[in-house]
Amino acid sequence: MGLLKHTPGKTRIKFCGLTRASDVDAAVQLGVDALGFVFYEPSPRYISPEMAAALIGRMPGGMDAVALVVNPSDEQVRRIQERVPLTLWQFHGDESPKRCQEIAQGLPWVKAARIQPGFNLIDFSLQYSQAAGFLLDAFVEGYGGGGHVFDWSLIPDIWAKENAHRVVLSGGLNTHNVGEGISHLKPCAVDVSSGIEIAKGQKSPEQMKAFIEAVRGADHSAASV
Repeated sequence: MGLLKHTPGKTRIKFCGLTRASDVDAAVQLGVDALGFVFYEPSPRYISPEMAAALIGRMPGGMDAVALVVNPSDEQVRRIQERVPLTLWQFHGDESPKRCQEIAQGLPWVKAARIQPGFNLIDFSLQYSQAAGFLLDAFVEGYGGGGHVFDWSLIPDIWAKENAHRVVLSGGLNTHNVGEGISHLKPCAVDVSSGIEIAKGQKSPEQMKAFIEAVRGADHSAASV
């Protein structure tokens, strides 16, 4: 497993915004590649480093434990680094490339690109060239995608092809649209949060399973073309 282990024909899956042990256990049973934990206090999915550490303790080796942060302070970073056994950082704020490198301290990291008309993804990816991956999300006021889908046609075809091994598609994905997103962009991985929830921070085992089935269906369809 591993979120950014690029395997042609198999889209990796990340569930984000986990807050409950039962949801972590369900995700582990379903065999997803990564779980994300939100360390941004204004988010309804925020959990403390201590709680995240307890949840990560329920995960098997090989499954990525991802820290989602937004412009974290040095103190916030220190608490996460001291308490949470992470394998991957995910930056959703205005962190500079240098700041991302400083926080990650050698761990791989992903930078969120907030896609909207006029966003220059090519310049962005050159600026953040040290990133292990780029998470493509919808632009909204504030931070995070807010469960909104962005216009996938805004992603240049040649960029998507050249960066497929490190593209994580996010932004309002659910069982009904993830197949189309995979078909359009052929990302390394997909990232879902609200699309598998019954309430913010509370996942549905049935929706988790259905989402995975939709991803595998899209992979199968692509392989048969």
